[in-house]
Amino acid sequence: MEKLVITVALTGNVPTQQMNPHLPVTAEEIAADVARCRDAGASLFHVHARDAAQKPTLEIEAYKANVRAIKAAAPEVILQLSTGARAGKEWEARAQPVRLLPEMGSFTTGSNNLPGIVYENSPPFIEFLARVYQETGVKPEIEVFETGMIANALFLQKKGYLQPPLHFDFVLGAPGAMPGTVKNLQFLSESIPAGATWSVAGIGKAEMPLSAAAIAMGGHVRVGLEDNLFLPDGSPASNPLLVEKIVRIAREIGREIASPEEARRVLALDPAHKDRILSMIGA
Repeated sequence: MEKLVITVALTGNVPTQQMNPHLPVTAEEIAADVARCRDAGASLFHVHARDAAQKPTLEIEAYKANVRAIKAAAPEVILQLSTGARAGKEWEARAQPVRLLPEMGSFTTGSNNLPGIVYENSPPFIEFLARVYQETGVKPEIEVFETGMIANALFLQKKGYLQPPLHFDFVLGAPGAMPGTVKNLQFLSESIPAGATWSVAGIGKAEMPLSAAAIAMGGHVRVGLEDNLFLPDGSPASNPLLVEKIVRIAREIGREIASPEEARRVLALDPAHKDRILSMIGA
């Protein structure tokens, strides 16, 4: 098996510090968590931004502040900036994090129901965002909440907007989307092209069981307070604690942990793109 790439979804758009006091929301808190998670074994970080009132935002200066702080604390890690719609639905605003030229960005290739909302990613929008990924050379992580999103990504690849090998993240267990079962994880992992890589993001109680399954299956793992606020015993989680649990599970079955440089090779990231974002944020 390839070494295990551990992604941390640090903050998200929905959790608050009232829900879990360990949630990082300021640039300084996010950067400190990144450094601790890197030391524990994580190499890839899925980054959202919050405004001064701790509300989700797509404001580009908030993203720049997060990136500056992270790169100062942990310059070697891989950054994946979020293009999610909960912080705003305007197309160009959602594309702006990609235009900062991180090594990776998130890309949900379809719509689905989530608690209280329709998470809308229309066909015209996903083609628009695919063009942005094509123009910038940023590698998208295809966020898959249901099987049709794989088909949509492969259609975009056929049209030349996305370049193989693709990387998929199977988001399982979100209310309104595919349940977080090992059967669904196996089905999705068998539905992507040969040579593609994949990780799993189990939501809530599905996080640890699906992570353990992915480790054994040869996939990769995403954990973090965006997806799950509690440890299996019901106590409040923290991002570093979740990473530490994944590392222990992996080591118990003999799977090694990827460093950031090893993760770049596994994910087929262009080495020339490692530090492009620094010039874009004025660092």
